[in-house]
Order: sequence, then structure tokens, then C-alpha cells
Amino acid sequence: MQLFYAPEINQKSYTLTPEESRHIVRVLRLKEDSPIFLTDGKGNFYEAKVAEPDARKCKVNIIRKTGEYGKRKIFIHIAIAPTKNIKRFEWFLEKSTEIGVDEITPIICEHSERKHLRLDRLNNILIAAMKQAVKAYLPTIRELVKFEDFIKQPQDGIKTIAVCDNQSKPHLSKACVGYDRITILIGPEGDFSASEIESALSRGFKSVSLGSARLRTETAGIVACHIANLVNE
Repeated sequence: MQLFYAPEINQKSYTLTPEESRHIVRVLRLKEDSPIFLTDGKGNFYEAKVAEPDARKCKVNIIRKTGEYGKRKIFIHIAIAPTKNIKRFEWFLEKSTEIGVDEITPIICEHSERKHLRLDRLNNILIAAMKQAVKAYLPTIRELVKFEDFIKQPQDGIKTIAVCDNQSKPHLSKACVGYDRITILIGPEGDFSASEIESALSRGFKSVSLGSARLRTETAGIVACHIANLVNE
């Protein structure tokens, strides 16, 4: 199934972007009346047919709309320190979108090695992953923010921080049961500093474990995303 992104769709006919139009006409070589599928990234899934196969402005007619397509029971917000190697962070974005994530906030921590991002590129990665996984919800990626500023922001549901130490703490799979919204803090490659952990706990975050293995930042983000989804299916 080929899924196309149509963020402004709201009527019976729609003209796709030049990029999507080119893919439909020149790559897939779809003709008039060929069936295609669209999403606005807001939970709506559309069945449509090609009306005018123009490589610059392909027009389609909407046949059927399905709302809340693939809606999950839990809202997952991951606040994560971007990796020094941007490809690893982009991999996290792609895989977490496939698994199921709703909001991503890049954070700058004391041990962070990357403090600049191109949000336009990252958003395009999220769109591509959404289409690849045939999902109707596009995750929101926020502006890069300092750790101290993020933990001051109000968050609904349970707030957790994944910490790599030897102290006893509940596993994320136990901590997030019974909540419909969960925020998970994932630190940089050097982990959170002791003062950051203390600050987060003082702001109502709960320290959690992702297991006994020591994980890379991007792997920890994906594991956290998977656990939160798995226990709330």
C-alpha cells in the first residue's frame, strides 16, 4: 500500500504537492482512476483515486475517509538528547515513528555533544517513516530546549526519567501501567548528570529502568517507546 501525505486535505478533491505528484506519476506511473491512499498526519486516512495524473500537481478524488485510523491507547512524549552522530538520532526518529510515538522534544543536557538541529530535515524523516509504516498520525517534533527548561514545563500523565545507575528502581514497563499519557526523559551518551537527575526528581519525574543492559541513547529511546506501547496495547 502506497501512502501519501496531504496535510491540508479537507474536501472531496485534493491537489498533491509537486514532490508527491512526481512520485505518483513518474515513479509509480499511476494513471487516471488508479487507487491511492492519503493521510493528513492528524489521524485521518483517505481512500482516493487519481483524477488528473499531472507530475507537477496531481489531482485526486476522495472516495472514503476514516477518522482516528490506528489510534493508540497511550500518548507517548519522548524528550531525548540528540546524538553526536546525527544519523543515529535520525534512526531513532524513524524507528520510534514506526513503533508509535506522539511527541519528541530534543533536549540539551550537561553532557550533550550536539546542540544544533535542522528541524525541517528531521520533520521530513518523520513524514517518510509515517508513510512507510502506513500510519495516520505524524509525530510532533519540538524545538531544541535546555534540560532545565524542559522539566519546568507542565506534562500530563506520568513523568519518568531513564537513569543508568545501580540503584533499585521500577522498570518502565511497571511504572507506566494505567496511564494514558507518559513522558520519558532519555539522556545523552554520557548520561544525565547527578544534578540533572536530582532536579528532575524534584519536579515530579520518577526514576525508571529500561533493563540491565547499558544502551546507546538512540537505542534507549526506541526501547522506551516499545515498552510503553507494548504494556498499553
